[in-house]
Amino acid sequence: MDQQLLLLEFNEVNLESVRYYAERRLLPNLHRLIENNGWATTTSEQRYEDVEPWIQWVTAHSGRSLEEHRVFRLGDIVQHELPQIWEFLEARGLRVGALGPMNAANRLRDPAFFVPDFWTQTAISAPRALARLHAAVSQLVSDNAQARLTPGSMAALSTGLALYAAPRNYPLYASLVMTSGSRPWRRAILLDLLLNDVFVALVRDKSPHFATLFLNAGAHIQHHYLFSAQCYRGQNRNPEWYVAPGVDPVLEVYEAYDRILGSIRTKFPAARVMIATGLHQDPHGEGTYYWRLRRHAQFLDRIRVPFVRVEPRMSRDFLVVCRDTEQAVQAQARLAGAIANKDGLALFQVDNRGVDLFVTLTYPREISPGFEFTVGQETISGLDQDVVFVALKNGQHNGTGYFLDTGADFRARDIQFELRELPRIVAESLGVEDPVATGVVRQPRSSAA
Repeated sequence: MDQQLLLLEFNEVNLESVRYYAERRLLPNLHRLIENNGWATTTSEQRYEDVEPWIQWVTAHSGRSLEEHRVFRLGDIVQHELPQIWEFLEARGLRVGALGPMNAANRLRDPAFFVPDFWTQTAISAPRALARLHAAVSQLVSDNAQARLTPGSMAALSTGLALYAAPRNYPLYASLVMTSGSRPWRRAILLDLLLNDVFVALVRDKSPHFATLFLNAGAHIQHHYLFSAQCYRGQNRNPEWYVAPGVDPVLEVYEAYDRILGSIRTKFPAARVMIATGLHQDPHGEGTYYWRLRRHAQFLDRIRVPFVRVEPRMSRDFLVVCRDTEQAVQAQARLAGAIANKDGLALFQVDNRGVDLFVTLTYPREISPGFEFTVGQETISGLDQDVVFVALKNGQHNGTGYFLDTGADFRARDIQFELRELPRIVAESLGVEDPVATGVVRQPRSSAA
């Protein structure tokens, strides 16, 4: 293999915050990369409503803006025949792999490996044990707020750890497991460390020319614990029952990412390594509660929402699939009409897409025992029994992302490019000519370097 390129997708990580810790010598691998190569920034959508990772990563993988790809929701990529960077490279004779890419479809003929994210219904191209591990983690992620783990999922996780976990990480895994009860963000860190171990094993065994690894713990922890971080300079503070004073979950996940970068550079010293964040997070104005339904179908039955099936998505989101457009309108009316009695705020945001609804539980305040809400003329009590607390919102999206590259020098000048140019940069870095003609990427309006 002449050249290998590994793209690490550190979803939503704020490199200004990373630099705060790196300058204090707490992140040696990231500090070295920043000092030696600098970074560039990427731009994407301007409207805040359009700045979502499941939108930006479709742009990053397809070379098309939201206006062009029109993929608005997590999991919807499977409904679009949208060329992605992996197919483009495979068609030119390169062997490719992907682990956990957000909102990406597996349309490859013979990938080195392709394991989708935990919410998108697309094919898995991986060893059987890894497919079982993926199913187990999907169940765990779906039930994250309740920390439930079925016996089958436990068995698959144990097998996956035995097959893929690097022995040098055993003590760290044990520590994260033992402390995750009181520090729940460590479950997300453990998952990303395990995904990296899986990625290293797959790249080592399959030797792809190009492979991507998507990691989400940084986004999750910034969203919910940024007010507790040393790098945060605002006035908001998380309550002590939520995060103990002096504990910094953001530093913990950045340290994990620094460890991951170090492992990739050590295991594959000849590989070119790129890091992209897609977007990043800024501090949120005030603490906002995030809630998730415990049992989605049971709740919909309780408030008499008609549906065929319901599919949980990330955190507060779920998809309600209906029989036809008429039933979807009825379901939308029931959900959109659910109003909290104490303050008149809507419980849900509903996007009617024809025969299905994309729903978000948006109620932002405390849901106390006996909580009452109204649907139509009917008052319903006990919402607190139907939901589980997820977290407090600390961070919010910003469409500017960051890009680092061991094969480029961004120190001398301020480099900025559109996120949709990422496939072109990847292709050119691998020596693939004329990516514009494929329709996957186009002639850039501005140069990346």
